[in-house]
Amino acid sequence: MTARPANAHQARLLQLLRDGGPNSRAQLGDQVDLSRSKLAVEVDRLLETGLVVADGLAASRGGRRSHNVRLNPELRFLGVDIGATSVDVAVTNAELEILGHINQPLDVRDGPVAVFEQVLAMAAKLRASGLAEGFDGAGIGVPGPVRFPEGVPVAPPIMPGWDGFPVREALSQELGCPVMVDNDVNLMALGEQHAGVARTQHDFLVVKIGTGIGCGIVVGGDVYRGTTGSAGDIGHIQAVPDGRQCACGNRGCLEAHFSGAALARDATEAAEQGASAELANRLEANGVLSAADVAAAAAAGDATALDLIREGGRSTGQVIAGLVSFFNPGLVVIGGGVTGLGHNLLAAIRTQVYRQSLPLATGNLPIVLGELGPTAGVIGAARLISDHLFSPA
Repeated sequence: MTARPANAHQARLLQLLRDGGPNSRAQLGDQVDLSRSKLAVEVDRLLETGLVVADGLAASRGGRRSHNVRLNPELRFLGVDIGATSVDVAVTNAELEILGHINQPLDVRDGPVAVFEQVLAMAAKLRASGLAEGFDGAGIGVPGPVRFPEGVPVAPPIMPGWDGFPVREALSQELGCPVMVDNDVNLMALGEQHAGVARTQHDFLVVKIGTGIGCGIVVGGDVYRGTTGSAGDIGHIQAVPDGRQCACGNRGCLEAHFSGAALARDATEAAEQGASAELANRLEANGVLSAADVAAAAAAGDATALDLIREGGRSTGQVIAGLVSFFNPGLVVIGGGVTGLGHNLLAAIRTQVYRQSLPLATGNLPIVLGELGPTAGVIGAARLISDHLFSPA
């Protein structure tokens, strides 16, 4: 894909076709502030670029029937969502529908060279399956702060060897297409905004609870990244005064008390101390415990597992309550691997937020689980690169 929209009107038309699918010229005209003749000129110019193709006659609205147009169905985007312990890679069409998706375990601490060898192999596998001859653009998510204009991770606390690595430049050369890079929770927010529970929202928060804890902040429909790319790093807000030592060097951080790693540690301690027969049995069978084991134990009625979830939910809810009082969002979405804990976790978070924040901020505030699960990040990655390519050069 070499063509780009020539002006803001063309960019708006491309985004409407991406988000709404094939549409008639007449219906597009209802959504943009253009005269019929000017609209026709801009659509014809997009048809000439190959970004848009004709798609038959539209249903009659009385009088002469309008023609449908759609984004070129041959356009392909690559979405990559790198987590601390796994990676998702997907191919989408220009309307961000997932055509193929692969998930594999991965250790981000292996460093960027090893991680991207795996990512490129996964992308090649999807390409070889016939889903794409090549990629028109790629979006990449990483689990740490990103200097967004350059596409470079900045001092990521759980990613040794990644600080300053030129992710965008390196992958653009390997893939032969434009690449955009962002923090993984920002991409989760974009995914939920495009195709998930936040479709109708313009001001909302997405809290990702996994190996670490982060927050995507969407203001007026756009992701807010902060001056240095570290906005939303809520895992290092103090939740417990003089609490546990955190990997960041401080004490009492939320991430040190409730994250995938913290929950596994607490569950292991409970099992070893004889506080939970259910967790002890799982530890003996598997050798290690994870958040999924805690979820399964809670589903079986284990009181210790339920207490761990509720306590973690209270700590998380305490931090979210401060965010709600400060930001006054229209929606809070909870996502990430630990959401397998389900409604026990959600109930504890809700209770704490509704108790601590003022009724004016919480009276009509939904706090919900994300709809898209592990596909939120790859859809968000495709949305990120399409936002870039569907804007004027």
